[in-house]
Amino acid sequence: MRLTRFLHALRTSLWLIPLLCVLAGVLVVLGTLWLDRRSGYTLVPQSVTGTPTDAQTTLSLFATAMASLTSLVLTVTLVVVQLAMGQFSPRIVGALLSDRFSQLAIGLFGATFVVAVLTLREIRGSDTGTVPGVSVLLSHLLMVASLVTLILFVHHAGQTMRATGLIDLVGDRTRDLIASSLPAAPGPVSGPDADPDVIPAREPGSVVLVDRAGLVAAARRADCVLELVPVIGDFVPGGAPLLRVHPGPRQAADVVEAGERLRAEDVSRLVLVGPERVHGEDVSYGLRKLVDIAERSIAQPFDDPTTTLQALHRLHDLLRQLAVRPLTAGEHRDSDGVVRLVERTLSWEGYVRLAFDEIRLAGVASPQVTRRLCAALQDLKRVAPPDRQAPLDRQLRLLTAAVHRAYEDEEDVVAALTPDTEGIGSGADVTTAVSLDSSRSDGVRPGASVPG
Repeated sequence: MRLTRFLHALRTSLWLIPLLCVLAGVLVVLGTLWLDRRSGYTLVPQSVTGTPTDAQTTLSLFATAMASLTSLVLTVTLVVVQLAMGQFSPRIVGALLSDRFSQLAIGLFGATFVVAVLTLREIRGSDTGTVPGVSVLLSHLLMVASLVTLILFVHHAGQTMRATGLIDLVGDRTRDLIASSLPAAPGPVSGPDADPDVIPAREPGSVVLVDRAGLVAAARRADCVLELVPVIGDFVPGGAPLLRVHPGPRQAADVVEAGERLRAEDVSRLVLVGPERVHGEDVSYGLRKLVDIAERSIAQPFDDPTTTLQALHRLHDLLRQLAVRPLTAGEHRDSDGVVRLVERTLSWEGYVRLAFDEIRLAGVASPQVTRRLCAALQDLKRVAPPDRQAPLDRQLRLLTAAVHRAYEDEEDVVAALTPDTEGIGSGADVTTAVSLDSSRSDGVRPGASVPG
């Protein structure tokens, strides 16, 4: 049991891999220094390494830079740990401290520092002295590797600090543990893997890209119709239905034959599943981000309706662009006009609900938010065609009912439902009326307010 505890402590420690890397660096540089001495420092000419003075200056810079990089990596690791503890869960700390990439980065920087210092001690003389050429070249190679690793580490740290990165870190490790410690039960497989009409997802993730032309071509060759089960941007668990096979118009045999003619591995590769949603083909993802910002801004403890208004400005603009455009059809045909791929797409009502439902429910207590919502909805009603008016009318009706429930005074209700593109600042109740009467003789220009 003591040995088991010791091995567990080694596997979960932050210092073991860096220490091994430093020891490996010491052994390697001792070997190169021995090789340099054995050859009389002639294996690498000074035209490559420079004079002893040049080599000393370069290695001193390397050692200083590596000390700084090591401190930077340790600092960033501690910052990530603190953020994860405060914002997510203290239980995530163990996974972060045992992150192998961070440990290897620390170890590489430490090894480069040790190699530079030990090589620096071996340089003799000034312009006419000796330079351990192989060891100096080793220091240069490790320095280049450290710079590349630094760039990769910054990217890795940025990905890890996101909520998605931490969730995937825990999810992937737990999934691997389930696969290794709980093997699949013997016997016939149930679920989508056993259904010949279903092509399952090979791995978990969000659907980020679909090669529709490739799927149409594959369905045409198999004389079938493919149905994309998830919507673009949806998360799909591993093994869940990704595509469903339906018989084609000229196929008289059972659907199973069409499924057998399709290679599940080849077809599933035409649907790219990634760790998180991207903007590639997912228009609704942009609206989702803006709604998240808006809703979070008016929640406690932030209580920042101004930021919510800024997000509503862009939501209003995006819906205005969508209101007058035909939305993507969910049917894809081959060159003969036969439907070969079908998928669910977001409707106009879906875009409207995505943009306004959560903000309306969360921001009803803020007059700025309700006034801005009224302004956006009324403007959209002016540009939307008749068949797209119903979702906008529904939002106005629900907003009006929510405001009446939130405010007791009728004047407050009227103020909260006055359209205002700036929340409070450009509504009809806080600005002067515009007059187009050019025949006035009182010296007041049209649109100006009259004192008193």
